[in-house]
Amino acid sequence: MRMYQVDAFTDRLFTGNPAAVLVLDDWLPDELMLAIAQENNLAETAFAKSRPDGAWDLRWFAPAHEVDFCGHATLATAHILFTTSTASAPLVFHTRVGELRVARQAHGYQLDIPRLAPEVIDTLPPEIAGVFAEPPVCTFRNFENLFADLGSADAVRSFVPDLVAIARLGPVGLVVTGQEDQGACAGAKAHFVSRYFAPGAGIPEDPVTGSIHATLVPYWAARLGHNKLVAYQASARGGWLDCELTDDRVILGGNAVTFMEATISLPSTTVGTHSAKAADA
Repeated sequence: MRMYQVDAFTDRLFTGNPAAVLVLDDWLPDELMLAIAQENNLAETAFAKSRPDGAWDLRWFAPAHEVDFCGHATLATAHILFTTSTASAPLVFHTRVGELRVARQAHGYQLDIPRLAPEVIDTLPPEIAGVFAEPPVCTFRNFENLFADLGSADAVRSFVPDLVAIARLGPVGLVVTGQEDQGACAGAKAHFVSRYFAPGAGIPEDPVTGSIHATLVPYWAARLGHNKLVAYQASARGGWLDCELTDDRVILGGNAVTFMEATISLPSTTVGTHSAKAADA
């Protein structure tokens, strides 16, 4: 079976966020897809299957479990479909969070994801109440992650995560974010920066995360008064995202490059079997 590895939200190898992509004729058993994700040991492995209407079903697995929403692996999947087949644009993916769409643009791709409004919370869960040296400016959440505005990009870059404490949140991740100081950082292109930690899902720090921007973009658009923003994820690999907020969607611009094409071996007992649990139609 063919498998690809793609660096997403970058135009250079060894930066951005790597994801594995498999294009299937039929679903594999859930436990096998999880085992492949664990063998890859990447933040996400994406599994795509074509639909009769020309769209695609798409599922994502982290090393610990199947995930509900992943932007960078969606971008990686679209990149493989565009570059290895005659797939027409825009691509439509049916997922647990509804339809995601990817179109080609002059320099890379445009990823269309749901807008997930930030839900302000007064206090952080006790598991992570002590992980910040200073109280966050604002704390909020969406259905899968917690967010903390640390007040500045410098605070985000210097943040030292307590991964043991964060792991106690289970599959819930923690996003730290802050505004870039345009005056102090000559030539800075980003309006805001972020970092993302989900050790409970097998992801100590994710290099570049599309899905968290479904909530970060509405938050920063309201704070800064702009619907078009540039974001930077300040991980060791790093990645840039062009962001646009609409009434009910977030549009992310980014590129992707293929690192590897491989043939993987699967247990012979899995041939002809499939999972009964598919992505939501």
